[in-house]
Amino acid sequence: MAIVVNMPRLSDTMEEGTVAAWLKKVGDKIEEGDILAEIETDKATMEFESFNEGTLLHIGVQEGETTKVDELLAIIGDEGEDISDILNGGGSAAPAAEAKEEVAEAAPEATEEAPAEEAAPAAALPEGVIVVTMPRLSDTMEEGTVATWLKKVGDTVEEGDILAEIETDKATMEFESFQSGTLLEIGLQEGESAKVDALLAIIGPAGTDVSGVAANFSAPAKAEAPKAAAPKKEAPKAAPAPKAASAPKAAAPAPTPVTENGRVYVSPLAKKLADEKGINLVKVQGSGENGRIIKRDIENYEPAASAASAGKFVPAGQEDFDEVDNSQMRKAIAKALTNSKFSAPHYYLNVEFDMENAMAFRAQFNSIPDTKISYNDMVVKACALALKQHPQVNSQWFPDKMRLNNHVHIGVAVAVPDGLVVPVVKFANEQTLPQIGAAVKELAGKARNKKLTPDDMQGSTFTVSNLGMFGIDTFTSIINQPNSAILSVGNIVEKPVVKNGQIVVGHTMKLSLACDHRTIDGATGAQFLQTLKGFIENPVTMLV
Repeated sequence: MAIVVNMPRLSDTMEEGTVAAWLKKVGDKIEEGDILAEIETDKATMEFESFNEGTLLHIGVQEGETTKVDELLAIIGDEGEDISDILNGGGSAAPAAEAKEEVAEAAPEATEEAPAEEAAPAAALPEGVIVVTMPRLSDTMEEGTVATWLKKVGDTVEEGDILAEIETDKATMEFESFQSGTLLEIGLQEGESAKVDALLAIIGPAGTDVSGVAANFSAPAKAEAPKAAAPKKEAPKAAPAPKAASAPKAAAPAPTPVTENGRVYVSPLAKKLADEKGINLVKVQGSGENGRIIKRDIENYEPAASAASAGKFVPAGQEDFDEVDNSQMRKAIAKALTNSKFSAPHYYLNVEFDMENAMAFRAQFNSIPDTKISYNDMVVKACALALKQHPQVNSQWFPDKMRLNNHVHIGVAVAVPDGLVVPVVKFANEQTLPQIGAAVKELAGKARNKKLTPDDMQGSTFTVSNLGMFGIDTFTSIINQPNSAILSVGNIVEKPVVKNGQIVVGHTMKLSLACDHRTIDGATGAQFLQTLKGFIENPVTMLV
């Protein structure tokens, strides 16, 4: 059955999008995860990937054309399938957001007449009722977790009010309402996850009964719900009556349901209580619906009696472990870096620079009142200037072409508690050292406070990763695609060096450039490092 793909909401403020480029044409085979098009939003031009498989049957928005969010973008279906009725407004199509098999199984009541992103026809909704779905707040976001609700059921909501804080694969972001009314239903509790376009909330006139609407939307894609819970009527078969003559053994608790991504099926309140009491949720038997761990399970939990209390010998050591759910950010890092490592042929160029002049330059520069630059700021500036002379290193690889960027946007890797993010210093070659320092400081602060926006992390053409402040002398990094290279910066080390035939005390810094061999040959990477060496070892040239 044909699947309607609508213009996605690729930023929290996006109301319409422009197709910058189609990467597929009518008749092409589409696999899940393929990039369909590049969409220009109000903040950036972003890649839009398909969540469905089939043949691209129709393109609804041509390159350069603009349409509103949720309007027809394309149709995917079986090769040769007749979609004339859909194009004429009289046919039916499966919604793109619900086309996956597991979603269809979870919502059997959905009818063929359902439009692209609703479980019931608009006419079936009570008057004034609006369904709010999980937004796509980053280009790679596939599911989101509700970190905090800032409104509760019954509250009045105005357009522009912040409804909730949503944890994406990159950051925790505020999600504002685009509608006004009363918050009638909350589809996800704090701590729960759901796929993009699943039910998040329902807004409408106060007092409206939306139980039927919620029932149609609540089943699909809560990321924490088990795929197939065991039917209750089968439970008696699993436990035959024990023989009266035999000594009963301690009954093993029923296993706690765990989702396919390893997350324990637990209510947010129960999870909070378990964290406070130091209880391992995997060892708790849930008594809620479908085995869900709820508050009373934590309050009544008692650890099993130890062998020592029964008079048995207990070894001095004990195997133990803690399990931590993978955050959306951790999943995104794993996916992106795995893809980069196994798709781009990496090679590494290692150099060591004399830092005596750089140290003296920084000390003199920082003697200016209200001025403070770091060595990392100097490296970013030097890279930006060197990239202008070596556009091949400032490039991106595509299957049918190579893009040589004339602008320089430097991604700066920042460690955060959940993993790693790469905010971007835009047009770094045009900024002064103090401007770069201020930009990096601001972006790093936003990263650690989970306040980065998608625009803050879009569009890098080269990346710098610096572990020198942690005492690391040398290391290599995985390329942050679609960049072609990443520079790993180590610590400044005091060591004996040879100058003018004499052994003297010097200061050096080791750097490693990881290159994608599809775009950067060895000689090209070496020439870039020679230019970079000139700027780093003679930093005054960066001011000329």
